[in-house]
Amino acid sequence: MTAAPPETPEPEDEAADRRLANIALAVMLLILVGGGWWLANALFEARKADECIASGRRNCNPIDIKPR
Repeated sequence: MTAAPPETPEPEDEAADRRLANIALAVMLLILVGGGWWLANALFEARKADECIASGRRNCNPIDIKPR
């Protein structure tokens, strides 16, 4: 009885798997960078408001109201 040679995946399958993994990693990286950008902007705005309030000023975060 002879053992069958182990099956090797087709090169096209490996390329497709690699391509799918690269796309998934790129999407995750974009989400991570976008989340970091949003967080940095939110922290910057909070710091500006905190400095405004700490200096004793009023109306640090004005609310825009449309006229009727």
